[in-house]
Amino acid sequence: MPRVGGMTTYDTSTPLPGADAGAPLRSRTHTWRPRPQAGTPELLGMSGLEILRAGIAGDLPGASMMSTLGFRLTEAAEGSAVFEGDPGDHLLNPMGTVHGGFLATLLDSALGSAVMTLLPAGCGYTTVQLGVHMIRPVSADTPTLRCEGTALHVGRTTATAEARITGTHDGKLYAHGTTTCAVLRPR
Repeated sequence: MPRVGGMTTYDTSTPLPGADAGAPLRSRTHTWRPRPQAGTPELLGMSGLEILRAGIAGDLPGASMMSTLGFRLTEAAEGSAVFEGDPGDHLLNPMGTVHGGFLATLLDSALGSAVMTLLPAGCGYTTVQLGVHMIRPVSADTPTLRCEGTALHVGRTTATAEARITGTHDGKLYAHGTTTCAVLRPR
């Protein structure tokens, strides 16, 4: 895999047998600003909700994964977080539908962020279990999907949450999931 300017590039331009060798190549570029490290003064004094709201306002950079896959944090309130994502042909699996990992990542982001909204300054979390249920396929031309996460329990050492992905265009359920998170408190 060649590296260009610190970026790994993958060449997928060799057509598959039976594919249209004359079809134009597509490319996708994303950019991001690096986030402050978890233990830096910018983040140490902020609650989870304050960090997420600062990201929405543009005062802190969003997580780089969002620009990689094409989704964004749109709302954060106590116990809830909402992300929206845009399917596309850059996310297709070998069967020609959007890869389930895109939906799983949307769910994991909303689930963890819902938990994060209830964490005080200096605390973090990490996912220890993620349960995902795909309900219907997503195609490259499916309009924007909305993922709403809700914290169910945030305790001293563990937290749980649930989330649903629905179509902004049709209101249909595309996937839902649950998580268990480890709550990381300062020592």
